[in-house]
Amino acid sequence: MTETTRIQTTPPGDGAASRSPEYRLAVDALRGLRQDLIHDAFAYRPMPGRHMDGRLVRRLPGRLREYAQWLPHAVITAAALITLALASVDSGGPALLLGPLCAIPVLLTMVRPVGAFWASMVSTPLAAVLGSRWGEWPWAAGSFACHLTVLTVVAIRTRPRTAAWMWALTALYALLADTGIGPTYYEYGTNSGPMLVISALVLLCVTVWHIRRHAEQEVTAQQTVTAHERSRRTLLEERTTIARELHDVVAHHMSVVAIQAEAAPYRVENPPPELEKAFATIRENAVAALTELRRVLGVVRAEDYEAPDAPQPTLADLEGLLANVREAGLGVEKVVTGAVRELPQGVELSAYRIVQEALSNTLRHAPGATARVEIGYVLGGLGLRVVNGPPPNPSLIKPSPGAGHGITGMRERVSMLNGEMTAGGTDDGGYEVAVFLPVALPDEGDV
Repeated sequence: MTETTRIQTTPPGDGAASRSPEYRLAVDALRGLRQDLIHDAFAYRPMPGRHMDGRLVRRLPGRLREYAQWLPHAVITAAALITLALASVDSGGPALLLGPLCAIPVLLTMVRPVGAFWASMVSTPLAAVLGSRWGEWPWAAGSFACHLTVLTVVAIRTRPRTAAWMWALTALYALLADTGIGPTYYEYGTNSGPMLVISALVLLCVTVWHIRRHAEQEVTAQQTVTAHERSRRTLLEERTTIARELHDVVAHHMSVVAIQAEAAPYRVENPPPELEKAFATIRENAVAALTELRRVLGVVRAEDYEAPDAPQPTLADLEGLLANVREAGLGVEKVVTGAVRELPQGVELSAYRIVQEALSNTLRHAPGATARVEIGYVLGGLGLRVVNGPPPNPSLIKPSPGAGHGITGMRERVSMLNGEMTAGGTDDGGYEVAVFLPVALPDEGDV
């Protein structure tokens, strides 16, 4: 009998999973350092101009507004000139070398931000060694201004994690410079403390600005999505209502066609077989069309939806609507021009709903105002105009969360009938809704 011993080996890819959380945290941190400050450190990233839609920029004259987009570049250039002056004046070293050594990293932030940080880290010990004033160790005056400017600009142009890595490397350099690299004699002591404190405060402010800006962008995006969804939901609800109403109208007419086609042969004495067959075909087609219509439009009906018992309103019922509006406190006048005639029921229903919604908006947004309803019967269709005056007491107007939904519904109704609509304020502070609903002219054979 042979005993076989199996040794469990760990797959090559599972070694990192068995490490401690501290190890994985350190690996992730080093990976972040490599991604933020080492990988493509000197990549070309030109700084964009200032946005032209700011509140202050919009108030500037035309020519100054054109130059306002270069304001960030001008500020950085001015900071580079200040750094150049600090490094050149009373530095105790070669001014022609120290000045550019401290100014170039600042200018580099406009095209290669991460590379500018490394350039500042390299120029800092060089400027400290070349200068003879050891009391400014480890940052000379020009290097101090240069490094603070570079940290600020790079933090603004990158993200908060990059700012944290830059401050950590700055603190590491300060620790090494104060413990082993610098001279053993300090005339005025080290200036690492002021550098670390001031840079920490500046980077903290920049980080808070980043977080606030990101939060504002998220809120704006969420508000945009919410408004879009609300508008879309309102549009779908209005389409559902219109589809239901049109279904009732078309179903009524198709039912009448089917009944009349069935009864027509009995109205003629001894009808020929061809006529009976024609009426039977008409009835079958009407019933099939009615069935298909109910099947297609059934998806827009709620489960508890029931067909209204009363017929759908038309322009003939407009007087009742105006009476109700007058009882609600709105003075409204009705004017009818042209030869009044019966229009297709879909046009009558849409015209009634448009007038109803326009008067409801007047009650809601202009309490106490007067309104005028104009109905014009023209050769090619129906014209509607509902206009109201300004509210006599604007303080009585209460904010309405549903503002704008009625206009959306009216436009949808007009669009489904291939009509035209305009809505907007009037010169006297009121509001006007003008609609034209086309109606096809009857053929001569139908007269």
